[in-house]
This record gives sequence, C-alpha cells and structure tokens, in this order.
Amino acid sequence: MRLIFIIVSVVLMSFSLLKTEKGIASYYADSLNGRKTYSGEIFNNSLMTAAHKSLPMGTYVQVTNLKNDSVVVVKINDRMPQSNSRVIDLSKAAAKKLNFVRAGLTTVTVETIAKPE
Repeated sequence: MRLIFIIVSVVLMSFSLLKTEKGIASYYADSLNGRKTYSGEIFNNSLMTAAHKSLPMGTYVQVTNLKNDSVVVVKINDRMPQSNSRVIDLSKAAAKKLNFVRAGLTTVTVETIAKPE
C-alpha cells in the first residue's frame, strides 16, 4: 500500500511540473555575455538557454513563437524577477531561431518538456 502511495505521489508531482504558459518573451542583451547566471553557469548568448521566474534550474522548455509558429527548446539556467511582466527571457540564439530579434518582443507559449535526448 505504501509503495502505491509513493508511485501515485511521484506521478502527480511530475504532472504538476509539466505546464504551459502564454505571454511575452524577450531576449538578453549582448552586454550580459560572460556574467554568472543564477545557476552558476556563465551566460553565453549563443547557447540555447533562458531565464524564468519559477521553473527549476536545468528544466527544459519548448518555446513557440505564436506570431510565426517557430519552435525552440531551451534550458532554464537563470532567474527572472517576480515583478517582470514577461514569461521568459531567451538567449539571442533562441530569439534568432524564433525570428523575433528585430522586433525585440513576441508572444509565446512556454511548455515544460522532458530532457531532450
């Protein structure tokens, strides 16, 4: 019985971690290259990384640009302030693949996914 409870708890926790958000995305300025992120990694604008308000460090998310349906997968390695109205801040490499560098901001969905193979 205890084993069943543990299994059910783990399954429910995994579903609670999988979520989808919709909102505005921006990207990091080049001037932030070389700075330490919340996770301790050194920020590199050419890597596929992002900042989020609450997702655990190392979480992978699929970001979809709702204006053009382009999609990227990024790893969360930095923290955004809770007061920020945006849902995610992406590296410039991710923003380029989502085709919104010129615009600066875009509407996206952010979906938590399993670690890519």
